[in-house]
Amino acid sequence: MSLKELAPTGTLRGGVVVAPAASVFFAIEQGGRPQGVTVDLIGAFADEIKLPLELKLFPNSGELTAAVSRGDCDVAFMPQDAERAKVVAFGPAYYMIESTFLVPAGSRIQTLADSNFKGARAIVIASTTTGRSAARFLTQGSIQEVRSVDEMTAMARAGDGDLFALSRDAFATLLPALPGARVLDGGFQHTGVASAVPKERPAALALFSDFVERAKASGVVRRALDNAGFTDAEVAPPAR
Repeated sequence: MSLKELAPTGTLRGGVVVAPAASVFFAIEQGGRPQGVTVDLIGAFADEIKLPLELKLFPNSGELTAAVSRGDCDVAFMPQDAERAKVVAFGPAYYMIESTFLVPAGSRIQTLADSNFKGARAIVIASTTTGRSAARFLTQGSIQEVRSVDEMTAMARAGDGDLFALSRDAFATLLPALPGARVLDGGFQHTGVASAVPKERPAALALFSDFVERAKASGVVRRALDNAGFTDAEVAPPAR
């Protein structure tokens, strides 16, 4: 019964966000195939429960959230916040992220406190936890939503915006494409990249949550992080 609830079609449909550069959350496409931490973890889960896997790719976590909430994806990982918890059921996190701002080449902004100035324009990815947190942080500024990291990167390269909001680990891989850009110290959001399933599937949530906790303890998450090049990234602590 629990497998039927987990994967009603008989195939595990996993949702993955892809971007132009990998992060602890973002996958990349190489040779027409997605690769990354979330791809490895969902693949390991499918292997364990012995179900065929179909990966569905999305340009941002907002669209992924909507797909899980509709039941178009059976499992996914995404940054967690209260707004998302209204539409998907969350299990444990495999990694804790800090979100901050990147400033383009030539910017006079030096600190996170400096970024909250009158008229500040922050570019954020639509319907994301980072975007919502940036909007709350910028009491004197405003946000402009874009659909993808590709679009944000192009705007940052052109200096079209004062601030660009993402998680710190994502900026680490994007910086080489943005000469002169800087990432500000500190963060305006701290949250987990958590396991998620559609609402009203308690057995599915229990199965996926149990896998994530065991994967953290056994080294599966550690290997996925290492394989993606994030050898310094720390695995999230056990769920309370």
